[in-house]
Amino acid sequence: IAMVPALEILRAKGPALGLTEPWQFFWATGSLSSFLDNAPTYLTFFSLAQGVAEQMPHAYHIPESLAHIGIPEKLLAAISLGAVFMGANTYIGNAPNFLVKSIADEWGYKTPDFFTYMIKYSFPILIPLFVLVTLIFLL
Repeated sequence: IAMVPALEILRAKGPALGLTEPWQFFWATGSLSSFLDNAPTYLTFFSLAQGVAEQMPHAYHIPESLAHIGIPEKLLAAISLGAVFMGANTYIGNAPNFLVKSIADEWGYKTPDFFTYMIKYSFPILIPLFVLVTLIFLL
């Protein structure tokens, strides 16, 4: 209930935030999803995309299969990809990441701490992959 007014504001003010392209939605959704739970992040950008599509109908073609939600396929795919893939950037971006780390630590396996994980694995491995995803699928 508490999130509904914020989602409606995002929907009403969508284009004013400057996110209009799929790659922008991918990186914005993913950036938040790295540190927040995926579901609320997805829902937030879903509402934002609805507002963008409503206020800029000439810019997007919405296929018949998605007409009931009012979001173009490319924006929906970008939001989904960002929320799911970039949750792996940190231990806290995805609950299973944190669970696996905790279990491994408990069993005595050496695991990197929060920042070491980001510096050794996220930045050099995942970020280049996300750039590649952007170039291939979202531009």
